[in-house]
Amino acid sequence: MTIWVNEQIDPCGIIQACIACEDEVQAQACHQEFKGTLTSVQVQQGWVAQIRTVASWDEVPVAALKLSV
Repeated sequence: MTIWVNEQIDPCGIIQACIACEDEVQAQACHQEFKGTLTSVQVQQGWVAQIRTVASWDEVPVAALKLSV
């Protein structure tokens, strides 16, 4: 099983938003949305939008919105 985890991370390394799902197409769309909502000021300050995969729901951050299709 592959679970896609999208995160918006602030300059301090704190996850400010996180959505996880098993559907790659949905995950890629979410990633584009996360990247698109970061302002140029946030990017300059060090905010990042990242996407990664994990093998188990146990590896998904606790506060994540977990989507099942």
